[in-house]
Amino acid sequence: MANRLAQSRPLRDDLYQPVKDDDLWSVHRADSPLVGTAIHNGHGLRPDLSEIMALDASGRLREEDPFTEFVIRDVPNRVIVHRSRFEVDLNRARDGAVYMTREQAWGLHIWARNLKASAVERSLATHDAYYAMLGQMLRDVEAQFGRFVLLDIHSYNHRRAGPSADPTPAADAPAVNIGTFSMDRARWADVVDPFMESLRSFTFRGEAMDVRENVAFQGRGEQTRFVHARFPETGCAIAIEFKKFFMDEWTGEPDDEALLALRAMIKASLPVLLEALEQHA
Repeated sequence: MANRLAQSRPLRDDLYQPVKDDDLWSVHRADSPLVGTAIHNGHGLRPDLSEIMALDASGRLREEDPFTEFVIRDVPNRVIVHRSRFEVDLNRARDGAVYMTREQAWGLHIWARNLKASAVERSLATHDAYYAMLGQMLRDVEAQFGRFVLLDIHSYNHRRAGPSADPTPAADAPAVNIGTFSMDRARWADVVDPFMESLRSFTFRGEAMDVRENVAFQGRGEQTRFVHARFPETGCAIAIEFKKFFMDEWTGEPDDEALLALRAMIKASLPVLLEALEQHA
C-alpha cells in the first residue's frame, strides 16, 4: 500500500488549489446522500481583519485544518469553507463564533486592537449565511434520498509543546477520533459502527489505522449539533478529527503519502456508508 501511494504523490499544485480573496465557501452538489465538509480548511481573512490581526499567518495555520479539503474530494457532496476560523468559527455556536479573548482561542493573542462591533456583525452574518445554505442543501438531500450522512472533517494538533517536544501520548491522541456527542448513538449505530470498522480495516505504513471514539474530542461542535437538531430522524453527522500526522503542524509542510492514505481511507468507506444507509431502519 505505502509503495503504491508513494508512486502517485499528489502535485503540490493539487494540494493548494487557488481561492479568490472574496470566496467564502465552495459547494459541490451530487446525486448522493453522502456529504463531506471541511469547514476549518480555510485560511482567508477580510482586509479589515488582516489589518488588526496580531497573530501571524503561521500561527493561524497551526490552528486551522489545512488539507482536509483534499481528504474529502471523493465524497460526492462537498462543502469547503475558504475563510479562516479566526474570521468566524463555523463550528461554534453563533455567540462564540468570533474569537474575542485569549480564552476562546488556545491562549493566543489574536487582535492588535479591539474589534469593532460592525466587524463582529459582519463575521456573524457569514455564520448565519453558512447555516442557511447548509440547511437548504441538506433539506434537498433529505427530500431526494430520505436520509443522509455528513462527514464533518477536522484535524487536531498533537505537538502543542513545540516541534521538538514530545507529542501527546498515543493513549490520548488517536490517529482518527470519531465524535458522537450530539448524535442519537443508538439510532445511528448501524451506520456509525460499520463506518468505524471500515476505517480500522485500513492499513497505513504497516499498521491498522488507530480509530477511537470520543477520546481526544467528543464531537461537540456546532455543525453536528445543527444537523442532529434539524434532522433528528434523517441526518447522521459524524465528527471526524484526524491527528496531524499528515503534516508538520509547526511548519505546515504536508506529508503527501499520509494525505493520499487518508483520502483513500475515506473513499473506501463510502460504499460501506451507502450500504448502511440503505439498510438503516
